[in-house]
Amino acid sequence: MPSPLSIYRTLSSWQQDAVIAASTFLLGCLLYATDFYRLFSPPEQPLPRWHVVVFGLLCLVEFMRRRAPGTGLAIGVALLAVDAALGLTLPAVVAFSDLLYAATLYGSRQLSRAMVPAAAVTTIGGLALALMVAPDWRTAVAAAVAAVPFVVVPVWWAMNIRQQREVAETERANAEQLARIAQLDRQAAVAAERARMARDLHDVVAGHLSAIAIQSAAALDMAERPDRAGQVTTVLQAVRDNSVAALAEMRAMIGLLRAEGAEADGMAVPAGLADLTKLVESARASGSTVDVRIELDESAELPAAVDLTAYRIAQEALTNAVKHAPGCHTELMLRQRDGKVDITVTNELSEATGKIGASATDGVGLISMRERAEAVGGTVRVGPGGRGWMVSAQLPLNASGLAEARGAR
Repeated sequence: MPSPLSIYRTLSSWQQDAVIAASTFLLGCLLYATDFYRLFSPPEQPLPRWHVVVFGLLCLVEFMRRRAPGTGLAIGVALLAVDAALGLTLPAVVAFSDLLYAATLYGSRQLSRAMVPAAAVTTIGGLALALMVAPDWRTAVAAAVAAVPFVVVPVWWAMNIRQQREVAETERANAEQLARIAQLDRQAAVAAERARMARDLHDVVAGHLSAIAIQSAAALDMAERPDRAGQVTTVLQAVRDNSVAALAEMRAMIGLLRAEGAEADGMAVPAGLADLTKLVESARASGSTVDVRIELDESAELPAAVDLTAYRIAQEALTNAVKHAPGCHTELMLRQRDGKVDITVTNELSEATGKIGASATDGVGLISMRERAEAVGGTVRVGPGGRGWMVSAQLPLNASGLAEARGAR
């Protein structure tokens, strides 16, 4: 069976005010009926009916305790003054103390702050008035002490509850802000992971499959030309190598996605500059002439992120050269200087292809190259250069450059 307090909490605000007003009225009627209403009037003095009327009006004013606590308090002060003029009674003081409590708890911030000094001034002023009016100072002190539970305690209690509610609201707002920040962080992490996966899928699928498509077309062309029929085997071997490499890298990516914790951290990087020879052989098998020049310090080991990024940039640049300028001369240069790795891929443009247009400069592959380079603190420039089209990238080798890139992200 639910308790009365739990039932009370399920009521609306005006229903709760009605319950409080009715309870106060019943308590006052009980005090009047049992003759426990007197504060300062002599016991032999009969109860004036106006006391009951004033008390009933105070109970009606309690319906305003939440909707208009300031107005209710002002009306309560006037009614209490009338009751005091007739001879102050306990039920009226009890009803007025609830109005003090409501004004402090539900009133505006300015009204709530003003209630504390008002209660102190009222108590001190009441003591001074009692000393002047009462025939004995002991009676005046007793009256002031009796007023404390009805004036000071309601204000103090309501102030504490209000402060606790404000603290709770502040903590709730902070928790909502933290939850929002965490949600934004999760969204950013998901977006970053989606972008990374898109780059990896493009590098694997577009790079290898583009080479397979070009090499397959070259094999079909060679098969129709008896003078080049002997080269078909070489091209088909390159097609097979690209297919196997694509499957291996896809398998490695799927393994990284399935792995968790230390198992994922310990898995090897799918590709690196150690596999550069395969890229060059694949481009040559597609009919292009590729010259390679490498000036790297063999004693220095490249950071894993830089090694993978350099490989992917070289892969994308060679794939674009084979795709947009088939059969032309391409130069690939890797060199290490001033704490950076320079990657330069330059290819000639045939008369048939002409200048590479916007599709080659703003495609997904080149966007991925720029994103990969920025992720490790490097840069990529694409455009006309040398004897045709040039892709130039600079990747830092020092840890500070990598750290700055991570901080910028």
